[in-house]
Amino acid sequence: MLSSFLLSLREGLEAALIIGMVLGALHKIDRPDLSFSVWLGAGIAAFLSLLTAILLTRLGLELKDPAEAIFEAITMLLAAGTLTWMIFWMNKHAHHLKNDLESGVQKASQTGKWSLFGLAFLAVLREGVELALFLAAAAFSSTASQTAPGALLGLATAGLLGWFIFASTLHLDLRRFFQVTGILLIFFAAGLVAHSLHEFNELGWVPSVIEHIWNINRFVNDQSTFGQILAALFGYNASPSLTEALAYAGYFGIYLGVRLAGQRRRLEAGKGFA
Repeated sequence: MLSSFLLSLREGLEAALIIGMVLGALHKIDRPDLSFSVWLGAGIAAFLSLLTAILLTRLGLELKDPAEAIFEAITMLLAAGTLTWMIFWMNKHAHHLKNDLESGVQKASQTGKWSLFGLAFLAVLREGVELALFLAAAAFSSTASQTAPGALLGLATAGLLGWFIFASTLHLDLRRFFQVTGILLIFFAAGLVAHSLHEFNELGWVPSVIEHIWNINRFVNDQSTFGQILAALFGYNASPSLTEALAYAGYFGIYLGVRLAGQRRRLEAGKGFA
């Protein structure tokens, strides 16, 4: 439940902020008459995203082994990859996202309401399809009954926060919010990678090498309530295989390597302009 809440809160708040920025840009150029096109595009995109989440989850749950294990493993890998890309993209573009959106709104308002419909539709659809993939993967790593309440609560919270930010004097440190949630979601993505390797171990596609490199169930049982929370949020497994543990650690190694390489390139580019 916590993982689906966190995912829905972050993705939902991103979508709410985008719609808020678009509506704010329309207010700036004195074109509130085009707001309906924005809401229509956002509403249809949200409906299609919900449909995608339901179809993905039902498909995975209705399949039988080994097809079910294959589908779940691939879905979790795709979700981990998409989640990681989203975090990198947000870190790179967050500081000028508002200016880009306002520029896009000005251009779209000149070409008609359907351009604004498309702008809102694509912005929300991207967030929504990503969230559908993440929630499907979260449902596979826990249960659908735990995922759905967390997702609904996260979206409701995101909607309220988005409304308060643009309709009141509430100030939220969005940069810090996305930094903190980004760190938590990196752990979640690592857990998805490790869980997918667990599925591949059971299928026999990837050897375990050592079936259980340790067993700490006596300290934190992965079937207990606390253990299940850790499993849903961070991919906790009290008795992982060697390849599962290597996949978890390897994900962090690759992530940090790419992150450091990006920072190094930005520093070199900054020196070049100095």
